[in-house]
Amino acid sequence: MRDLIFVAFLAAFFLAGLRKPFIFVLAYIYIDVVSPQRLTYLLLNSIPISLIAFSAAVLSWAMIDDKRDVRLAPRQFIILLLLAYCGITTINADFPQAAADKWDWVWKALVFAAFLPLTLRTKLRVEALLLFMVLSASSIIIVGGIKTVVSGGGYGELNLMVSNNSGLYEGSIISTVAVAIVPLVLWFASHGTIFKPDWKVKLFCYALVFACCMIPVGTSARTGLLCIVLAAVLLLRDAKRKMLYIGVIAAIGVVAVPFLPSAFVSRMGTIKTYKADESASTRLAVWQWTWNYAKTHPFGGGFDMYRQDVLNYDLIVAEGTGSNMTLKHIPTSDRARAYHSSYFEMLGEQGWPGIVLWGGLNLVGIFRMEMLRRRYRKPAPEDAWVAPLAGALQSALLIYLLGASFVGIAFQPFIYQLIGAQIGLDTYLARKRSEGAWRPFRKAKRETVPSGAAEPAPV
Repeated sequence: MRDLIFVAFLAAFFLAGLRKPFIFVLAYIYIDVVSPQRLTYLLLNSIPISLIAFSAAVLSWAMIDDKRDVRLAPRQFIILLLLAYCGITTINADFPQAAADKWDWVWKALVFAAFLPLTLRTKLRVEALLLFMVLSASSIIIVGGIKTVVSGGGYGELNLMVSNNSGLYEGSIISTVAVAIVPLVLWFASHGTIFKPDWKVKLFCYALVFACCMIPVGTSARTGLLCIVLAAVLLLRDAKRKMLYIGVIAAIGVVAVPFLPSAFVSRMGTIKTYKADESASTRLAVWQWTWNYAKTHPFGGGFDMYRQDVLNYDLIVAEGTGSNMTLKHIPTSDRARAYHSSYFEMLGEQGWPGIVLWGGLNLVGIFRMEMLRRRYRKPAPEDAWVAPLAGALQSALLIYLLGASFVGIAFQPFIYQLIGAQIGLDTYLARKRSEGAWRPFRKAKRETVPSGAAEPAPV
């Protein structure tokens, strides 16, 4: 029965896309985020629905959609350069088969990120894209939030609808994404137009924010806790009553502590004692190994080159109590451990050129959103939504970059969709400004033309 519901839902999506081609873009977003083929038993898991939606979105835009307003941004060229470079490193990868397997989905994420801004010609489309991204991720987040409230969750124990913990169904990844979308959810609570922010919409948004904060608790992901702290700091900059905001956040923290699951509290305590935690010690060892590898392989080893790492490190364990406490060093060995950091993932797989392109892509995004925040700080009434949205997109990216320090999500498709939304907003507003500047200029030129004289040709 569940399979039939998913098939009917997707069929309605694709049929609607035949009338409104942009809906194919939204269908791809839903499929890429939720992965409904992994939630069914038979009907969808044998059909490449993601590739079908991707092809339909690109072809319908190329053949039907209006392209008069299309603008290209420098970041789209950066994405294409990164795509080309990843293709080269894949050809010369240390592990060709593993690299080819990862390339199968990375190229699609990068191509779609470069293509996506071309479709975002209107404010409605930008908002619809972000709404589908938020709601698609929320289908996982709400389930996780409810299970956390009911059972408390636990590291590796929170079931997010599927047993395979890849993509957004992995604990640390969904914790990062859940907190990253909080600024966007709050934007919808104040400035959304598809769903007008009445009391019902605001209640849903605030409940969703609560569910987003529950995900790091339910997964016991230390990364999520750090992301929550950063989100709270970033939201402070737009708070009208900053001292009241700080007081409320502090009160929530104090009140929440007694209700936190013991598994979450114990795992968060390992942040201070990371040298005694095998997971944290392994990460440090992997990062050191990857840094040394990059010294002799500056152009990277291709996707999944971590499979060759050999790690030797010491676990430091405290024995005894008080003045009798001693620290014991336990030699430990491991191999083929993943990076647990997007920065070292890029450095090891794509080398210095890759990390420069990837870092530049993100830094330019932060800078451009800050420019929009400042430009529209005192806008006309019809543009009051712009600065808050630019700030929300910037905050989401900053939270992602913090989470990326401890999770290998350098090529996570959801983040590239977020970058595509940033570019689409930027190019849409640039077009609006150019149109606004052009009309009064043309009017002024006409007023200076002497009677009977021919008007100058358009420039």
